[in-house]
Amino acid sequence: MDSHRRHFIKVAAGSIGAGVVAGCSGSQYNGGRSGVNLANFASSPLVIAHRGACGYLPEHTLPAYRLGAILGADYLEPDLVFTKDGQLIARHDHYLSTTTDVASHPEFADRKTEKPGHEGADWFTEDFTLAEIKTLRAVQSMPKRSMAANGMFEIPTFGEVIALAQAEARGLGRNIGVYPETKLPGYFAELGYDYPTAVLTALDKAGWNRPDAAVFIQSFEVPVLQELYKRTEVPLIYLIADIPNLTMLEIAQFAAGIGPYKKLLVSDAGRSSGLIEQAHAAALKVHPWTFRTDQLPEQFATAQQEFDLFFELGVDGVFTDFPDAAHAARLAWAAVQNQ
Repeated sequence: MDSHRRHFIKVAAGSIGAGVVAGCSGSQYNGGRSGVNLANFASSPLVIAHRGACGYLPEHTLPAYRLGAILGADYLEPDLVFTKDGQLIARHDHYLSTTTDVASHPEFADRKTEKPGHEGADWFTEDFTLAEIKTLRAVQSMPKRSMAANGMFEIPTFGEVIALAQAEARGLGRNIGVYPETKLPGYFAELGYDYPTAVLTALDKAGWNRPDAAVFIQSFEVPVLQELYKRTEVPLIYLIADIPNLTMLEIAQFAAGIGPYKKLLVSDAGRSSGLIEQAHAAALKVHPWTFRTDQLPEQFATAQQEFDLFFELGVDGVFTDFPDAAHAARLAWAAVQNQ
């Protein structure tokens, strides 16, 4: 490993101090509730570090989240799944083979199994205690990205991600929030796990279960969002991969915004599909996913061009693997708008 790469990883993996940001300023919107200030407390459009700065470091690790904050993200996005003993950890999937070194652990060879809804055998988070998960190390899941940090970083809990966000906000002198996703809530509910209670307990411990905290909670599944809506004033985001069956007004009864696949927002002619306008008419924010500078759509020569299009269309935030690119694009776009 060359000295520059070693220094980069060392900086990204530097000590994570504990700390809580006192008095995070401003308020966030919260769908379907009256009397809530709709102004964003952070820069707009928001930059959301998708799985951390996972374009540079293995996803869902504390160094990747910390790097995301350093590179300009307003929010850090942990996908959440359960361990056998009911702890929330940050993984995009409940199977472990693609993002950890579990296959190299002979002590867990007999845990490889098949599960309903998953093709082939694998290792699954719900079959491991947190203590066992902590013996694993993260690896880069994208084959064309750097593997230099493979095997270096452990798997964090949701509580550890929150603590990091609060510490980095204090250290950097600006608001940095968390944007957790409940992964497979229906599946985990059938196994006896309770996402709303687990997520809200973690937020309560951090002092962030309140409408003005630096938090969004997202999910593809409506029932868990509806249950969360009954139990918290934290703003909720309904993720959509296709044109939703619900109207925007129906979504606004339990959510503060939508997180659509970005292609749903643009017509074949490169204009707005109308989805952003429909969402805004229902007082819903729009945070599309996922922007990857190493996987640009063919119609864009640069990441700046892609971000400019979506900023012009009126999105309120972007999920990106490369928060530095999104932050720079936002600054450049704002400079043009202010002329």
